[in-house]
Amino acid sequence: MKTHNRSSFSVATLVAVALVLGLAGAALAADKPAAKPTEVTLTGDVQCAMCILKKADAKGCQDVLVVTDKAGRTEYYLVKNAVSDKFGMSCMKARPAVATGTVSEKEGKKWLTASKLEAVKG
Repeated sequence: MKTHNRSSFSVATLVAVALVLGLAGAALAADKPAAKPTEVTLTGDVQCAMCILKKADAKGCQDVLVVTDKAGRTEYYLVKNAVSDKFGMSCMKARPAVATGTVSEKEGKKWLTASKLEAVKG
């Protein structure tokens, strides 16, 4: 008659339970929605990538918010949406502005999806 070692049965049971819990945790983590991107507020000059900044890769007019601060100069390409359309293009001269929105990176450029974009009067 064969007898099972109680400790080997317990270890096998614990391993199986840990595996099931690990897989369940991974499944729950995959179901969580992605964290909402954090909005930032930036102040700078809206300029046209082609007409003012003379970007070699510009294929047409594209607004860029140029922010200069202690860290240096950063360019945020404005995603075309209702907010940026309402602000209008800045092809002839730079327009000071305050922009609020989310920043992403694509093809080595920072892109700002503006939820608010206002000209700075001054």
